[in-house]
Amino acid sequence: MTSRIETRVYPDMATLSAAVARTVAGDLSSALGERARASLVVPGGTTPGPFFDELSRQSLDWPRVTVTVSDERWVGADDSASNEYLVRSRLLKDRAARAGFVSWRTAGETREAASRTLESKIAALWPFDVCVLGLGADGHIASLIPGAEGFNNAMHGEGLVAPVTASGAAGAAERLTLTWRAIERSRRIVVITTGAAKRAVFEAAMKGDGAQPVVALLTQTETPVLACWCPEPLP
Repeated sequence: MTSRIETRVYPDMATLSAAVARTVAGDLSSALGERARASLVVPGGTTPGPFFDELSRQSLDWPRVTVTVSDERWVGADDSASNEYLVRSRLLKDRAARAGFVSWRTAGETREAASRTLESKIAALWPFDVCVLGLGADGHIASLIPGAEGFNNAMHGEGLVAPVTASGAAGAAERLTLTWRAIERSRRIVVITTGAAKRAVFEAAMKGDGAQPVVALLTQTETPVLACWCPEPLP
């Protein structure tokens, strides 16, 4: 079977963000031409902010699009460390303010109870029309973090959402994440990476070397992956 990985290189984050926003909007528009609704998964972290700004301004039938995150730190939704906080402040504005959003945090629930509640909510969006991911320097995608407690279940389990605990990870150690099964069966995956270190991780994974999550992503042959890179993010 042949690879379904397409790579694009951009000179800077501004150019990358504008180009990827147009691509993702086009994919969602195509999905809406085939189905009543479209689903979009987006990452957290520091990298996607400029991309979110660009995507929020795209002309799209946003009321028919539902957005959710690829993973979430187990903190309050109004905590600046949460991915939901980033999505609400940078993506769900301008034209995209009319999109639907599935939150991963419900007041009063434990993390394990929330993961069970999320199963049905995520299943209603799955397979995702577009799943946008970042890439960690250790090769993790979403919160599929090698060595984390719960990692094996998240990589090999049959569910769509799994709790993981990553000691020493940036931000809160307790997280929820989409499983590899949920990510792998997306209709289209887009990976946004910046900097020389992550480029090296990406290139090694293309050869089958490195951490399991990114190697699994870049060596699978079922789902098309668009990998976009620029030298450095905006300051």
